[in-house]
Amino acid sequence: QVQLVESGGGLVQAGGSLRLSCAAPGRTFSRYAMGWFRQAPGKEREFVATISWNGGSTYYADSVKGRFTISRDNAKNTVYLQMNSLKPEDTAVYYCATNFVPTSRPNDYDYWGQGTQVTVSS
Repeated sequence: QVQLVESGGGLVQAGGSLRLSCAAPGRTFSRYAMGWFRQAPGKEREFVATISWNGGSTYYADSVKGRFTISRDNAKNTVYLQMNSLKPEDTAVYYCATNFVPTSRPNDYDYWGQGTQVTVSS
């Protein structure tokens, strides 16, 4: 069992920045690819970004490319999502999840955190 705990969400004005963290206590963290997803009210969960087990490969949704950066620190068992130039349409609950390979499909991911709310005001 892998437990994931997101943090760093909050309320920010459009154009601002936030950095989300996802902690995964346990010695198996470095074996997994990690992904960030988000879900806005009334919408399906959508892919945001993913990173391979060693950070060598990263992929982004077109909607966040150039604004968001995913990274990881395996020594700290933590993955990050740096979000810059935030827009009101980025408002959602953000989730991190684990998988063996970096993919964009939510159904490929085995373990999920509880989510952290990000609200961007206009």
